[in-house]
Amino acid sequence: QVQLVESGGGLVQAGDSLELSCTLSGRPGLRASMGWFRQGLGGAREFVAHISWNGVNTYYTDSVKGRFTISRDDAKNTVYLQMNSLKPEDTAIYYCAAQVYNSGAYYLSNVYDYWGQGTQVTVSS
Repeated sequence: QVQLVESGGGLVQAGDSLELSCTLSGRPGLRASMGWFRQGLGGAREFVAHISWNGVNTYYTDSVKGRFTISRDDAKNTVYLQMNSLKPEDTAIYYCAAQVYNSGAYYLSNVYDYWGQGTQVTVSS
């Protein structure tokens, strides 16, 4: 069974940086395409970033382009989301997800098979 565990969230001020981590376990050697999503209070879960299984392709939602960077270290089974120049509107619970069995549009949450429990990011103004 694949498990995802996020870490790195916290309370920061606008303009600060945070790095989120997501470690995958349960399937040695699995190299899945990975995504980060977020859900603000009362809002829908929205796509943030995606990295292909081989790390070649990355995609971002427009609101984070130029500020966030997704990367992966397969030796550590870990995907990262480096978040710079944080804004109050980035406040949300951030979830990582693994796309193992399904194909399809990377920005849709229903193509991901496994999800982490989420980590809270709060950006104060």
